[in-house]
This record gives sequence, structure tokens and C-alpha cells, in this order.
Amino acid sequence: MTGQPLDVDTVAGLVADAAAAPSLHNAQPWTFRYLRDINVLRLYADPERALPRIDPENRGLHIGCGAALLNLRVAAATAGLAPIVRLLPDPAYPELLAEVHLCGTGPPDGALARLGPAIRHRHSSRLPFRDEEIPGPVREGLSGAAREEGAQLLFPGAWHVQTILELVRDAEDREALTPDVREETARWTHAEQPHAAGAADGIPGEAFGPRQRGTSTPVRDFAVGRPMPGRGWAPFERNPNIALLGTDRDNPVDWLVAGQALERVLLRATVDGLVASITSQPLEWPETRWAVRDPVSAMAHVQMVIRIGYGPEGPASPRRPVADLLDVL
Repeated sequence: MTGQPLDVDTVAGLVADAAAAPSLHNAQPWTFRYLRDINVLRLYADPERALPRIDPENRGLHIGCGAALLNLRVAAATAGLAPIVRLLPDPAYPELLAEVHLCGTGPPDGALARLGPAIRHRHSSRLPFRDEEIPGPVREGLSGAAREEGAQLLFPGAWHVQTILELVRDAEDREALTPDVREETARWTHAEQPHAAGAADGIPGEAFGPRQRGTSTPVRDFAVGRPMPGRGWAPFERNPNIALLGTDRDNPVDWLVAGQALERVLLRATVDGLVASITSQPLEWPETRWAVRDPVSAMAHVQMVIRIGYGPEGPASPRRPVADLLDVL
């Protein structure tokens, strides 16, 4: 089970790829510990990077850490490894989210390895997309990526998309009227352009995208009413392609599953030449989360709303250095 221990540089490379994952407000709420003697890499939640007002149950934190775990698995497969993963391995330590045995037996997962080049290429785009439908086979490939991780990805019909857009607007209004939510968002988003020198987390001003003109697309406006000189306006797609990612249950294990499925979908989309942005705004309010679910689907719990399509990539957000994330014992 343990095999020959990996050298620290190899493990650091795996962690760097894991940390390229998306997270709520790009808070990057993860740390890693490598137990060299037994070849185990542990993934921990970082409570100092939680968002208690926006994400009081840490659902979004778990989803972000799940996305990092998927990237870690992809990077390991690309390196020829066949890791064995245990989720929430010790109930006494809920901040220990996953234990990854890096030298499991068997061949590496070829399907995951093929996603490897997309890890560093993928990032959220909050720019306007083209008004262009996603072909059926491409949609099915994205849905299949979610199924591989034990989750569901559905593309709701036009009438429900309009409902989701209305729920996003409702959530935006709620956020605008809630000072502590606005303050938490402002802490992790930087309206200055260019991005504040030395910042390694949060959403930089240049990645906010333009304000919307004449359309209603589910792109979170991280400015939250703050002035941003030089930020322009642009028309976004009138008929956005929206996907709902969900799970059968709604507990921490399911959130980790959803995070892995989310990142697998996003990497598959990147390989397919698509760009995407994600929003959890209507899912952050109990009064609106239940209404996001498509009532004609079998999806029990919606975990993320994804806007996906064809368009420009947009600027990337910063990442913390591996030295701040990885502890080697």
C-alpha cells in the first residue's frame, strides 16, 4: 500500500495542481500534509479561510476542497499514479477532509489523466459569451463527467432558466441589503485595478468582468456597489446556457462529491473548448435555494449553478504559493 515514498518536489507539484481549483471567492480554503513514511497526502479544510456569513454551513468550503481533490487525482493520474482516496476518514477530526494514498495498486486512471493539461488552462470567465447553443453530444459528455463522480449535471429548459435568472437577481438584492454579507464579499474581492500587488487570493478587479447592459446573465457582480473607475458595460448573452450540478443527499461527504464532480465537469468543458463561470448566490439563501431545483428532474439537492458556453477566457485569479499550503512530515 505504501510503496516507495514520493520525493517532496513531486508532491509539491501535485499540490500546486490541486490548488488551481476554483473556490468560493477564491478563498482557497485548503491545506495539505504529506506523511512521507506512509506515502499519504492529507487534505484539510482551513477554517481561517471560511466565509461564515455567505457559507455558514461550510458547504461551499467543502465543494471548493472537493474540486482541489479532483485536481489532485487528475495530477496524480497524469504522473502515472493510482491514488486511493478516503473521504472524511476520521470522524473525530472533521477538518480532515480526505486521505490520499498516493501509491495504490493498479494502472492510473486514463480518463482522468487526459484532463491533466486542462488544470492550468481552466479558470472562470465573467466576460460575455456568444449566444450559441452547446451541441447535444457535448452536453452529454459534461453530464457524464458529473456521473463519473457520483453527481448529476442537468441542463434545465428555457422556462426554468428564466426562473433561475430571477432567483439570482433576488439573491443579488438580498446581498445588497445585508451589510455583513457585503463586507465579507469586499474582504475577498479587490475592486482596485490592477490587482493589489502581492495578493495571492481573492478575486482581482480585472477578473470581475464588465457590468451587464440590457441582459440578465448569472454572473456575480463582485463590486457589490463599490466604485470601479474604468470598468465598462457590455451586453451579455440573452439566452445563457445554464447547468445545475446536484447530489442525492446534502451532507459534507456529498459536498466533497459535488466539488469533485464540479471540477471534472469544468476540466471536461475546457478540453471541449468551452468556458464557464459558477455562481452560488441563490444557493446561499435558504429561501431561494429550494426554488433553484428543477421540479421535473430527479435532482434532490442543487449544489452549484454553472454558466457555460463559448467565449473569451478572461483573466485568471491568483493562487497561493505551495509553501503556504504544504506541510511535510
